[in-house]
Amino acid sequence: MPTLTVQELAALVGGQFVSAADGAKPITGAAALADAGEGPCTFFGNAKYLSQLKASRATAALVPLDFHEPISPVAIRVENPSLAFARVLEIFAPEPAHFAPGVHPTAVVGRDVLLGENVSVQPFVVIEDGACIGANTVLGAHGYIGHGASIGTDCQIAPRVTVGARCVLGSRVIIHSGAVLGSDGFGFEFSGGRHVKIPQTGIVQIDDDVEIGANVAIDRARFGRTWIQEGTKIDNLVQIAHNVVVGKHCLIVAQAGISGSTRLGNYVTLAGQVGVVGHIEIGDQTIVAAQSGVSKSLGPKQVVFGCPALPLREAKEQIAHIGRLPKLYARVKKLEQHAAWPPPPEQPET
Repeated sequence: MPTLTVQELAALVGGQFVSAADGAKPITGAAALADAGEGPCTFFGNAKYLSQLKASRATAALVPLDFHEPISPVAIRVENPSLAFARVLEIFAPEPAHFAPGVHPTAVVGRDVLLGENVSVQPFVVIEDGACIGANTVLGAHGYIGHGASIGTDCQIAPRVTVGARCVLGSRVIIHSGAVLGSDGFGFEFSGGRHVKIPQTGIVQIDDDVEIGANVAIDRARFGRTWIQEGTKIDNLVQIAHNVVVGKHCLIVAQAGISGSTRLGNYVTLAGQVGVVGHIEIGDQTIVAAQSGVSKSLGPKQVVFGCPALPLREAKEQIAHIGRLPKLYARVKKLEQHAAWPPPPEQPET
């Protein structure tokens, strides 16, 4: 593991520190605020962790440019501490695993398969007829690549990933273990007292620089394509139904579900456990907060929360009102008792 001085580390992350006397201090690793002892560098990017930073024994800490609190670690001021810390982690991280090019003897490769230069096919992978795998791509153990599927260059396909027939992946796509691309869309029509399966004849298209988490399911389209556009990042355990279109650079967080034929614009964020009904649109840069249910189309640049999802301020007001209901109930009960409500029934005249 390398050792750098504070001065060298600051230069690598484009940071600034105040005292030249601190520049020679050695940095031996990277650690979280709560774990860092003497030697590692840590980072501070959230005000709620200020007390941990002040108690930290780390040698250095990456802090925002406007940070001026007194702390024991050497403060290295950077524009984005979290991003700069990612660079520090790269420096001190263990050497990543490298997979040698070639096809493992246990792999099964069909007819007319095209393998680019330096492709690595790991144990027990199945590649069906007519598939095409781009240069420098790694197919993890026990993976399945369907008939006529196409995977671009420099992709990282983890073990036990399924890419269904005719699905298309761009370049630099990362797919984590257990993900299934191209399973049938959930399409049925009720006829004659039973659910009749509707053929799902389309594909899944994944554009460049998309990352897909573990155990994600992206259904093939009924016809046409289910489309995940450039740069979008999908967390673990997400369900994306048939004919959904997800725009560029979206964030879809764990356990979110998007129903069929819904369209997301660019830079949309769906937080954890968000549910979206089918056949609606969500505009560019809209954020849907965790556990919300989206039941109708949303315009661009909104922040919504709740079930059904409402503008964030309105949703917060409703939650506050609901929280006051027990006190309101108690007040009304006292008023009723004070006013002897309801009044006694009138006595009939004699």
